Amino acid sequence: MPAVFLGRGWRSDVLRLVDSFRQAASYVDRILRGDKPADLPVQAATKFETVVNLKTAKALGLTVPPGLLVAADEVIE
Repeated sequence: MPAVFLGRGWRSDVLRLVDSFRQAASYVDRILRGDKPADLPVQAATKFETVVNLKTAKALGLTVPPGLLVAADEVIE
């Protein structure tokens, strides 16, 4: 899955590129329909995924709380 990593280390929040492209397509559609780009609202990303890297956490001597592991979208062993 393509992703942009916003952090490094044992835990990262990733922004899914698919969602960004979908949002960009919406802007292009509105511009092609006649909306002025300056009139379009600025939108921030709304979907993020949490990835936990247990190997890195162990190397750093960190204990990852079980709640974070359950809530993570992906856990790298």
